[in-house]
Amino acid sequence: LTTTDPDAAEVTHRWPQVLGDGRVLYTAHSVVGGYDDASLVMEAFPDGPRKVVHRGGYHGRYLPSGHLVFIHQGTLFAAPFDLERMELTGPPVPVIEGVWASSTWAGAQFSFSDTGTLVYVAGEGDVDSPIHWLGRDGTTTPLRDEPANWFNPRFSPDGDRLAMQINDGTQWDIWIYEWSRDTLTRLTFDPANDETPVWTPDGRHVVFSSTRGGKGVLNLYWRPSDGSGEVGRLTESENQQSPSSWHPSGRFLAFQEQSPPTGWDVKILEMEGDEASGWTPGAPTAFVEDPFDEAHAAFSPDGRFLAYDSNESGRFEVYVRPFPGPGGKWQVSADGGIWPMWSKTRPELLFGTEGGEIMVASYTAAGDSFRSERPVPWSDVHFQWLGIGARSFDLHPDGERIALRLAVDESGAAPDSVVVVTNFFDELRRLTAEGGE
Repeated sequence: LTTTDPDAAEVTHRWPQVLGDGRVLYTAHSVVGGYDDASLVMEAFPDGPRKVVHRGGYHGRYLPSGHLVFIHQGTLFAAPFDLERMELTGPPVPVIEGVWASSTWAGAQFSFSDTGTLVYVAGEGDVDSPIHWLGRDGTTTPLRDEPANWFNPRFSPDGDRLAMQINDGTQWDIWIYEWSRDTLTRLTFDPANDETPVWTPDGRHVVFSSTRGGKGVLNLYWRPSDGSGEVGRLTESENQQSPSSWHPSGRFLAFQEQSPPTGWDVKILEMEGDEASGWTPGAPTAFVEDPFDEAHAAFSPDGRFLAYDSNESGRFEVYVRPFPGPGGKWQVSADGGIWPMWSKTRPELLFGTEGGEIMVASYTAAGDSFRSERPVPWSDVHFQWLGIGARSFDLHPDGERIALRLAVDESGAAPDSVVVVTNFFDELRRLTAEGGE
C-alpha cells in the first residue's frame, strides 16, 4: 500500500489518477471545499519527484493525447502536457462549459476512452441549495428558501439561530441565520477561509476554524455571536484543526487535529476564566490519539460522554467513551456512521451515513456505563452527501426536527442524460493549438 503525504499547507488529497508508469495525478488543497483554488499535483512512486503542475482547478486527468484536463468554475480546461518533465507546455484553454462538477468536493462527471471518446454529464454540480426542515414523520418544509452554497450548519443553544459556512464563489465565511425573522448576517470578513462554526453553550460566541494565520493551515478562532468585538485566536499549530463540540460547562472544547504521525485525532482545549475577567485557552490535550482517523466529537448533554467517529474498523463508525475518562468504548453504529449528534430532549444519539441516511439510536447510561440500541432510520428522507468534512444537517434543540440540505434526487436537481463526444483528442489538439478559439 502506497499513500501520498500532504504537506503542512494541505488538508486533503483526492480524486487520484494512476498512470501506467507509476505516476499519480491528484487534487490537493489546503481546505475542504472551494476546489476552484486547489492544485493539481503529479507524483512519481515510489521515490520520484512530487510537483504541482497547475494551480487553480480540480479533478485533473492526463489524456493519451498528451493533454492535461481539469475543471475550473464548471468548465473543462485543457493544456498540452509533457509527462516526462511533468509540466504544461502551453496555456490552459476552455474546452467544454457546463460540465456537472462540484467545487465543494472536487468531483466531476466526465470520463474518456484511450481512443478519444469523451462522455460527460451536463449541468451545474454546485447547485445552490435552500434549507429544509425534516420532521420525524419524514415531512419536509422550507426553512430558508433562498439557495446558497452552504454546509456545516449548527443551531444556537436556544434554537433561534443557525450558524453555517457559506461560499460566495471566492471564499468560505461564517454566517448566522435567524430563521424566525428570515435574516442572514455575516459574522466573519477576513479574506481567509472561515469554516465549521460551533456555538458556546451560552450562545455568546461562535468558534470556527480559519486559515487567517497563514500557510493555508486551519487553526481555531472565535468571535461574539452578535458581531461585536474582535476575532480572538484560541490555538496556534502547524497542524490542521477544526472545532466540533463544547462541553455543557463551557470549560472544554473538543476539536480534531491532523497530526502527521497519527492522522486526525480528537483533542480537548480547556478554557480558564469567565466572561467578566476574560477567557484564556490552555494547552490542548489528546482524548483519542492512535494510527486511525477520529473526528467530529460531540459531548453528551450532561457532559459525561463523548461520541466521535473513527475508521479503526476499516470504515467510519460512531463510538462513545466516558469523559474525561478513562473507561470503556462502545460502538453505536452498525453499518457505517459519521457526525454523531445527541438529542437534548430524548435519550437518543443521531448520526449520518455516506449514503445520506440519518440514523438514530436510543441509549441508556448509568455512571460510566453506556448501552445503545440498534440504530434505525430517522426517516426515509436523505441529506446530500458532500464529503466527510461537509456536514449538511443539524438537529434542532427540541429534538423533533432537523435542518438539512436535501439529496439532489429528492430536490429534483439530478441530471438525467449524458453527452458523448467522438474524436475528442483531435478537437483538443486543434483547440490548444489555436488558443481555445
